[in-house]
Amino acid sequence: MEKFGNSWRANTSTNKTGNVKQCLVENIPNGTVSLTPLHHIRSCFSSSPTPFIFPLKTQILRSPSKLQFQHNVSLIVSLTVGTPPQNVSMVLDTGSELSWLHCNQTTRDNQPDPTIFNPNQSTSYKPIPCFSPTCVNKTQDFPIPPSCDSDNLCHATLSYADASSSDGNLASDTFHLGSSGNISGLVFGCMDSIFSSNADEESKTTGLMGMNRGSLSFVSQMGFPKFSYCISGSDLSGLLLLGDSNVTWLTPLNYTPLVQISRPLPYFDRVAYTVQLQGIKVSGKLLPIPKSVLVPDHTGAGQTMVDSGTQFTFLLGPVYNILRREFLNQTAGVLRVLEDPNFVFQGAMDLCYRVPLGKTRLPNLPSVSLVFTGAEMVVSGDRVLYRVPGEIRGNDSVWCMSFGNSDLLGVEAYVIGHHHQQNVWMEFDLEKSRIGLAHVRCDLARQRFGVGL
Repeated sequence: MEKFGNSWRANTSTNKTGNVKQCLVENIPNGTVSLTPLHHIRSCFSSSPTPFIFPLKTQILRSPSKLQFQHNVSLIVSLTVGTPPQNVSMVLDTGSELSWLHCNQTTRDNQPDPTIFNPNQSTSYKPIPCFSPTCVNKTQDFPIPPSCDSDNLCHATLSYADASSSDGNLASDTFHLGSSGNISGLVFGCMDSIFSSNADEESKTTGLMGMNRGSLSFVSQMGFPKFSYCISGSDLSGLLLLGDSNVTWLTPLNYTPLVQISRPLPYFDRVAYTVQLQGIKVSGKLLPIPKSVLVPDHTGAGQTMVDSGTQFTFLLGPVYNILRREFLNQTAGVLRVLEDPNFVFQGAMDLCYRVPLGKTRLPNLPSVSLVFTGAEMVVSGDRVLYRVPGEIRGNDSVWCMSFGNSDLLGVEAYVIGHHHQQNVWMEFDLEKSRIGLAHVRCDLARQRFGVGL
């Protein structure tokens, strides 16, 4: 199985003086600064009347990718790190645990590079020794065990399904959350070596924001009881909200519980956001899918993960084939099928269509509904298909069904990507172990929160 996320588990460590790390909250108007120990960090943030809100934007990245994709649209969060602050942009990834930054201790021509974090220019940067409790005792779930480098620092390696990898040291630094608060001592990977098949594209972002349920993830370290995001279906902008939204105008959420398996299984990611897929509908018609193929087997294969770091949705082969057959039947006479058995978009999407270049709107398409325990995600309109960038056949563009066959990627899981989360308010409730869904206009939600790009 090619893992989507990196199930890395570690607890925060003490700093060089042996003191507990502290949550630094700045009161800008009064110029006062108060310090709160890290074990009280939840109250530090959850007691704030206003949650932290960040704008989201999309960007095409070519590497590193969790799958064998040449073009992967990712959700990007911008913030600042270090003392003095350095601008960074991070891929929002609910399928990964370890947050990391692309680090370099030198700059070209003494000019700052917006895609690289320079630890030497941050007075609050602290590398984690390899003999520290964090590195020795708290890294048992690392896919690749950490090691000691020549400076006796905790060295970590990340690897991806497309043969990309990154190497660097675990460290801590101050992450700035706008004008209302900062968090000092947040552990992340400072990756100074990134290997990919496309060096020209490797540094479009500074790093990755790991948001799964592992103890080293960004949201776990900060102690927020929940977080939410919303992606617009029109301009693909959006917002990330850390904390409780507490807004009265939001449509009531439908909740689905997180599936948890306590015993270790070889193909089950215990810190992923796993939900139970109950079935799939096409234009309201429930497909004849055996319940047995929708639950994890004795090895853990077959879990359903909600992953903002993956663009599309992938289904195990037997389920994908049932959906493909029904969608093909319901679009007969409406769309012209691309008759090219050698063309498989992204290595997993083999149901594609030819649409005339002059056609400004797609015809009415069947909706596809993902049915979960207690909630339903409806994919309708243009989101059911995806136009393949740069692919032209005669006078036609090529559009493919935006669901893929995970068997073709060697992945033993169902993965719900962010393309199908557009115009859906996604709430990850960590305290109650559930995910809330509500279909909303995310561009209007961003306006109501006053979030710009």
